[in-house]
Amino acid sequence: MAVGLFSRCNGANANLYAVHTQPRFFDDVRCMVLCQPLSVGSVMKRTLEGMGLGERLDQLDREIQLAASLTFNQMSPNLWARSVQTPTFVYQVHDDALTTPADVQATFDAIPIEDKALHWIRDTTKRWDGYLEFQRRPEPMIAWFDRHMA
Repeated sequence: MAVGLFSRCNGANANLYAVHTQPRFFDDVRCMVLCQPLSVGSVMKRTLEGMGLGERLDQLDREIQLAASLTFNQMSPNLWARSVQTPTFVYQVHDDALTTPADVQATFDAIPIEDKALHWIRDTTKRWDGYLEFQRRPEPMIAWFDRHMA
């Protein structure tokens, strides 16, 4: 059976974590499409900045580490993406209010293979527009699947 994965947000993060920790389960996966993966640290930074508490990020990171035994960096798809060996298409709202282009770019750049693509959704800050991109303009994702699933 031909298998391709299409995952969104934390599902995209879960795929990246699984690739990193259990790569053998991805041997037969032909491609992945990841919609808006994001780092917890990036979201927390943007959230704290929005509340005027940007200087408290290190304190929050420490509190999260005490509760979850992991730092923001340890929970980042940027770390896990370096294990990807599957053709991967990433798409993201460029000016997403919850994250930064640099964070998503870092995830993409960490993917160590040549067969990858990054598609930016422009002219919006609404994360939800990224979730709707497949419904509105599915052509790039369908083309990716067509190319790799044949």
